[in-house]
Amino acid sequence: MQIYHVVIREEWEAAAGQSFFEAKSLSSEGFIHCSYADQLESVLERYFADAGEVVILYLDANQLTSPLVSEPSTNGEAYPHIYGPINKDAIMTVEKRVIAERAGG
Repeated sequence: MQIYHVVIREEWEAAAGQSFFEAKSLSSEGFIHCSYADQLESVLERYFADAGEVVILYLDANQLTSPLVSEPSTNGEAYPHIYGPINKDAIMTVEKRVIAERAGG
């Protein structure tokens, strides 16, 4: 199964050279937010509309070493949450995408 994690480009670049990626939400909320394919575009619109450039990590859920749980979130819809860091060998593709120009940028 493939799932997706969206991250601001600078945060992704800060993890270069590491064998894992730890999103900020892991320390603040206890898990890393992810999306299923049919949720990805709405997540980008809802949470990253003014982010500038983002990185979309295409993850092979079967290769994750941290627990993956599908849980109710926005509007009661189930989203995949990773309870630990993302091991980089579970990343199938890294897509850079320009969403919108940041204000003042």
